[in-house]
Amino acid sequence: MTTARFLQIHTLHSYTAALLNRDDTGQAKRLTYNGVNRTRVSSQCLKRHWRMATDDPHSLDKLAGFVNSFRSRELVTELVIRPLRGRYADEIVDALEPAFQNLVYGKEAHKGKKSRQTLLLGQPELEWLAKRAEEIAASVRDGSEAEKAVAEWAKSQNFKAMSENASLPGGLIAALFGRMVTSDPAANIDAPVHVAHAFTVHAAEADQDYFTAVDDLKRDEDDSGADTIQETELTCGLFYGYVVIDLPSLISNCGKDKELAAGVVHNLVHLIAEVSPGAKLGSTAPYGRADLMLIEAGDRQPRSLATAYQKPVRNDFAEARDALQKRLGELDTAYETGEMRAHLCTSGELTGIEKMSLGRLARWAAERVAEAPA
Repeated sequence: MTTARFLQIHTLHSYTAALLNRDDTGQAKRLTYNGVNRTRVSSQCLKRHWRMATDDPHSLDKLAGFVNSFRSRELVTELVIRPLRGRYADEIVDALEPAFQNLVYGKEAHKGKKSRQTLLLGQPELEWLAKRAEEIAASVRDGSEAEKAVAEWAKSQNFKAMSENASLPGGLIAALFGRMVTSDPAANIDAPVHVAHAFTVHAAEADQDYFTAVDDLKRDEDDSGADTIQETELTCGLFYGYVVIDLPSLISNCGKDKELAAGVVHNLVHLIAEVSPGAKLGSTAPYGRADLMLIEAGDRQPRSLATAYQKPVRNDFAEARDALQKRLGELDTAYETGEMRAHLCTSGELTGIEKMSLGRLARWAAERVAEAPA
């Protein structure tokens, strides 16, 4: 049996008249692949929608063992310092804040919000910081004593101290998607879930939507016509998506808890298949589910099947499915890597690979965690 070191998840999603992911000009994000302009959805957009899908029955926060985390420039201000205000003298609290800001965000962080990076901290880390701040505030009489006490204390503190005795110090989101802390590189967490930018298997298909807003209370004697006239871009596309899960790293980041790691894989498969990214939800309803999801489990370095679409195909699911199968066969012949495979397909199938419902496929993927080296 092949050792399940990596899971590779390939998907085909179709969307019509949508604006899934916008750039800084309000237009759909794009990339040029093999000289052909494609519509793109960034990996950051995809990950955010998966982790923010808290109302989904398979949301990550419904997992047993879930540990919350928060992403902000204001973690110290809102979750460490603010709870002290009104309970301790302002001069004491004001003396504590700069040292705690610098400890978390770096030596310039006390200068204000703009000098801090947006940082992800887990609930255990924040609780540890809040407890230390409370202890210092309760032990001093004025701002001068507080300043000296926190300065002395901060000399020997770092993220390692915050992480002690916590299996998920940065929370589950950091355990999946990683984090970077410039103020303390030892606090960095490598991401075991690697997400590629999704792109259309065909040339970009886009149009400008001209729309108006009419004042319902406009009187007959007022100027005729619309109150507002605007344009927005709409796109259609069949997107290839690719996700890799490094199972040993995931297990390690989950505190070596294989049961939690298996639950993460199970729910993530559901989220990847069913949760749609999308701007302009109210005016485009960009909801779709994967027409194809292929999952591979193996011990060799992963490889994308994006090259199936280096030469663009039509915006046609059957043609895209067959191109994926063809490229998979070419790679199998050349490399003989022997991955275990299973797939979901709404129309037709991938020849020689077991076809399953999404529920079965998610359970199949979760079962591979038990075969992974810890």
